[in-house]
Amino acid sequence: MNRYPRDMHGHGPTPPAATWPGGARLALQIVINYEEGGENCVLHGDAASEAFLSEIVGAAAWEGQRHWNMESIYEYGARAGFWRLHRLFTSMNIPVTVYGVATALARAPEQVKAMQKADWEIASHGLKWIEYKDFSPQEEEAHMKEAIRLHTEVTGSPPRGWYTGRCSVNTVTLAAHSGAFDYIADSYADDLPYWIETDGRDQLIIPYTLDSNDMRFATAQGFNTGADFESYLRDSFDCLYAEGEAGAPKMLSIGLHCRLAGRPGRLAGLKRFLDYAASHEGTWFARRIDIAEHWQKTHPPRRRTRPSQMELRTFVALFGGIFEHSSWIAERAHGLELGPAHDSATGVHSALTRAFRSASETERLGVLRAHPDLAGKLAQAARLTEDSTSEQASAGLDALTDAERTRFTELNAAYTDRFGFPFIIAVRDHDKPGILAAFQRRLEQDRDTEFAEACRQVERIAELRLKAMDL
Repeated sequence: MNRYPRDMHGHGPTPPAATWPGGARLALQIVINYEEGGENCVLHGDAASEAFLSEIVGAAAWEGQRHWNMESIYEYGARAGFWRLHRLFTSMNIPVTVYGVATALARAPEQVKAMQKADWEIASHGLKWIEYKDFSPQEEEAHMKEAIRLHTEVTGSPPRGWYTGRCSVNTVTLAAHSGAFDYIADSYADDLPYWIETDGRDQLIIPYTLDSNDMRFATAQGFNTGADFESYLRDSFDCLYAEGEAGAPKMLSIGLHCRLAGRPGRLAGLKRFLDYAASHEGTWFARRIDIAEHWQKTHPPRRRTRPSQMELRTFVALFGGIFEHSSWIAERAHGLELGPAHDSATGVHSALTRAFRSASETERLGVLRAHPDLAGKLAQAARLTEDSTSEQASAGLDALTDAERTRFTELNAAYTDRFGFPFIIAVRDHDKPGILAAFQRRLEQDRDTEFAEACRQVERIAELRLKAMDL
């Protein structure tokens, strides 16, 4: 099967109601990334120095050498920046989730003690703050297991959340398969948590952020001042808060780094934003584990039909009758590139209509001719398909007067004689007078126009049938 693994649908046009505690309009979540002492450094057994997220513009890795300036910038985060952030959040009684690199935590006993005293969640940020894109799955899994072991040794309990950050394509799968985590954060795909299924196991994903993140102080096209950061955070907050007021609450994640946001020239802007957010009724400041526990309880995983994962026989058995007596359309649709975005009525309809539209005119004419006349002989003989019977009944075509039946018979005959296929209309969209009016109007069209109209009606009938299946 030609299948596309990425989920481009997500929660869809109507996200689930988050129902945050206390009816909150917005869940505001602060992350402090504790990486200092876990970055690339020859002292840590790495091949080169760190080159990522520092004050050094255009920094390059020094192969086989210590980079004294880079090291001291990271040391600032541990020595000064952390404590500045700690004072800010504890003074405001705002809960925090720490993404702690295990080797960095092991080198920071005072900071770990302060995190725990403040009741901050300490999630795992991996074993080392390095790139994992070129690791084999086996090597990355070994690092993950050692990160859990060391994290547990340093903090006294295993991490309940995971975020690698500089991850590989295998990271989420490996973390999910471990069965060790209440949530995984290696995703930037949504404003709400969501579930994935991998090898029969349901795993909660709580997406993180790279936009409302102080890392942009150290990247091109980023923030220059604390006021820049404050302005962006306020705009993000205002947008999501308004959505919450409109009945669709979301989550806003804010990512911080001790060596970046912990600088005095940036902290003031962060403080102003926090004051602003706290002044709004219905702002829920939460740790990520709090969000995970809420989502697990309020929105547990729900297994549902996944058409993209069906074998051909099952797919055709379920959808072969959507286009009247034309199971070949479902057969061809199954051969398209299907993925999670097709695991809904709209998604299946898209695949089926693509197969129908790409068929020859002769094949599409065959589909039109497979449809019964409205209120015709098949209906009178109770020989319609179950769908057609229900559809015609919905418009009252199963209870015609003698005069109405005569009129429909005359119109059916005139239409078929003129165009060579029966009159087709999505009767669930119309009442009896509307159907008769459409009959009159369409009889006056040329064949090409009417052929196109009939095909559109066939597609609409298919859409309505799929929606009734509640996929």
